[in-house]
Amino acid sequence: MDLFEPGSGSQVHDINGGVLASGLFWTLPLDDNALQVSDDGRRAVLDAEDIQVIESYRVFGPNTTPATLSFHIDWEATGPFVDRGKDAAVAPTDPAAFLARFAVARSTAEFEVSEFGFSFSSDPGISTDRGFAEMGRERNGAFLP
Repeated sequence: MDLFEPGSGSQVHDINGGVLASGLFWTLPLDDNALQVSDDGRRAVLDAEDIQVIESYRVFGPNTTPATLSFHIDWEATGPFVDRGKDAAVAPTDPAAFLARFAVARSTAEFEVSEFGFSFSSDPGISTDRGFAEMGRERNGAFLP
């Protein structure tokens, strides 16, 4: 999660999970029950509390401090699900070598980050009403049979 100064647009916070030895970054494991999906697949809720992260103040910045992150994100499909990708009908290196069903959605979220002597949080119920959200399921080409 990155935060920018409203006036200048300068980055002031970069909250992340660090960089793994494999080079993977901006990802964190969550409990299996952190994501709840409705039976019809049209609503999903992601909750996480007190995840250990790193504050580096700017992307890959040289200074870091430990921080904790909590968030709640809620998606609800507002349109029909649409099939995307070509699965194994194309070479595994083809950008279309995945299979997915996506729907345009509305999302609301709130989050809180705290570190030594400092914390910040979002306004409750911020939404994608002036932006874009989608939800669905995807199977990455690297994992196709």
